[in-house]
Amino acid sequence: MTDLTGMEKEQLVEQILLEKYNNYYRLAYSYVHNEADAGDIVQNGAYKAILHSDSLKQKAYAATWIYRIMLNEIFRFLKSNPVSREVYAAPEEIGGKLAGKEDRYQDVDLMRALDTLPQEVKTVIILRYFEDLTLEQIASVQEENVNTVKSRLYRGLKKMRLELAYGT
Repeated sequence: MTDLTGMEKEQLVEQILLEKYNNYYRLAYSYVHNEADAGDIVQNGAYKAILHSDSLKQKAYAATWIYRIMLNEIFRFLKSNPVSREVYAAPEEIGGKLAGKEDRYQDVDLMRALDTLPQEVKTVIILRYFEDLTLEQIASVQEENVNTVKSRLYRGLKKMRLELAYGT
């Protein structure tokens, strides 16, 4: 693979951002449960990705690099806004932005069960089942070992099953 120039890296990042905007929005929304906040997070993440596109090392990892930026923005937002995120929008309130496979994001019980999980476990489940990333891609995004990701995934799924079956 030939090295990309700064301009080519920026164009690649912009292209991925445009193609996967809805994915990033859904990811942010799954954490903050608020349309405006999710939009702000994605906007900030996109700005930072474009601004720092010259630090992208390999073209093949561009998409996971951007996911990492978006997750960092989400976690930064959650840290600076510790207000409880217990409010869930009704599906019709987010209708136009979430369609098709995104219906999974509209299952209130599922989202509440996800919110009971530690952040790193919740992230693995969302990236795997909502964003269809492979375990290897998730490991890359989280900068973790694949076995760690698998362990978090299975532990989180077990806890979610119990939460959904016996919910509090």
